[in-house]
Amino acid sequence: MGRMRLTVSAHDDTRKLIVLAVDDEPKGLDELVHCLRNSPHVALVYPAIDASEALRLLSADDPRLADRKARGLPIVDAVFADIDMPGLSGMEMSRVFAALRPSPALVFVTGHAEEAVNAFDLGALDYVLKPYQQDRLDRAITRVMDKLAANAAPKFGHEGGLGQVKNDDEVIPVELAGTTKLIPRSSVRWVEAQGDYARLFTTDGSHLVRIPLAQLEERWEKAGFVRIHRSFLVSLPLITELRMGQGGYQVVIGNEEKVLPVSRRHTRALKDRLVGANRST
Repeated sequence: MGRMRLTVSAHDDTRKLIVLAVDDEPKGLDELVHCLRNSPHVALVYPAIDASEALRLLSADDPRLADRKARGLPIVDAVFADIDMPGLSGMEMSRVFAALRPSPALVFVTGHAEEAVNAFDLGALDYVLKPYQQDRLDRAITRVMDKLAANAAPKFGHEGGLGQVKNDDEVIPVELAGTTKLIPRSSVRWVEAQGDYARLFTTDGSHLVRIPLAQLEERWEKAGFVRIHRSFLVSLPLITELRMGQGGYQVVIGNEEKVLPVSRRHTRALKDRLVGANRST
């Protein structure tokens, strides 16, 4: 496709973002580059018409990028990429960038809402659905800026019932009337299995997501979530009481005194986790 073109925005500033924009549709690429250049937080935009051209950036003979490598920075601050592209897909391309150390922030800009879960599994920072407006892309850019600021700040873990908690809280994409809403894990109080889906009960309601409970159990174990029943996953620090009820043990969740059952096979492990959490505080 020829050598990669370089677009320099009017906001050129080394303290601002250097980003890569990838879309196999010329009109979509032009729109993406235009919106990125409109942001006062973006200094440079590297456009690429497909994944192959984007990956050539890794070996590009560009002194600005060489200087970033020498300083231990990501080759670009963020990659804004479509998913459905010929040859190497945006998801496959992003796995290459995600494997770099340090790696750029990943933002998907696509018309395919069904890939949101896979995107966040890959570590995507945001998922922008087409068609989008400037303000939606600006929010994604703000997320990138916030992540860079958090990475640059001193890391002070804080102790919960299970020890150190990561600063970068995982988010779960939820589809609501054609809009993707991002639910932070820290707002989830408990999760209930509903077949191949899971319902997240948060501080402001509940949300159905297409993620099996077993998958969330594995992903969120280190964040303090514990399986108490084949149908329930609970945030351990929010358990205020473990008691014997009719038919077996139960847990009480938070101030709202939500009561959930504890199955026999999970009782011993739950008791051990609760005891361990109390000893660590």
